[in-house]
Amino acid sequence: MTAPALTREAAVSPGPANASASRPFVFDDGAAYELMMGRWSALVAHPFLGWLALPAGLEWLDDGCGDGSFTQALVEHQPPATVVGVDPAPAQLSYARRRVADARVRFLEGDAQNLPLMDACVDAAVMALVLFFVPDPLQGVREMVRVVRAGGTIAAYQWDLAGGGFPLQPILDAVHAGGYQSQQPPSAWAAALKASEDLWRSAGLVDVLTRQFEVSRTFESFDDYWRTAHGSPRLRDLFASLSPAELERIREDARGRIASASDGPLVIKARANAVKGRTR
Repeated sequence: MTAPALTREAAVSPGPANASASRPFVFDDGAAYELMMGRWSALVAHPFLGWLALPAGLEWLDDGCGDGSFTQALVEHQPPATVVGVDPAPAQLSYARRRVADARVRFLEGDAQNLPLMDACVDAAVMALVLFFVPDPLQGVREMVRVVRAGGTIAAYQWDLAGGGFPLQPILDAVHAGGYQSQQPPSAWAAALKASEDLWRSAGLVDVLTRQFEVSRTFESFDDYWRTAHGSPRLRDLFASLSPAELERIREDARGRIASASDGPLVIKARANAVKGRTR
């Protein structure tokens, strides 16, 4: 997941702001995404896989695989028989193919709402930081139900957006305080634990459970943390449009929000909401 789209508040001319806010979220740089979000996803992936408690040797779908962060975690910590990763972004898939060079893994370009897979072809399907980007989350879950075999597992994790669990939250808060609007992902509501549980049950899944994971990541300095925000095309574009003085003001506001007065190591925490269930 990347940071929300950002546009300057404009009471006189709301049209351009609205037009910018309606642009789709596009991840155009796999390496930058990895620095910004892929490493965070991997931190959640390890305890998440332990929570799923599935045996080795299964056939998996990494739905919305992005840069292959979760795929790599699967290969390393959950020895699979096969993994198919599906994502709509060619730049992300290109990075993922270089990252996970394993004969058991293949990557396909495709849409989570219309997966390019046959019915009942995998044992488990996971969306890692994806559900809130799907315009119709229930359709996305139903597509996973379609491709997972009877008795198989369908699971997801997403940042606790409503609870302030997003890794770049201090930076976003500083941006908002500077007078900029933010566009939430199209289905931000689906990130909540209760909403996820309801979606899983509505798709006909059984034994539905939810859980929240808190993870932390250490940065060498505040500058190291600040640089990761440039992995978001929207934040990157915003920062490039600002005067040096305005950008520095936002930067120092973000620093103050995490009480980072020194240039030493910095620990940032984030929270992810997870859900799992079985097909009938």
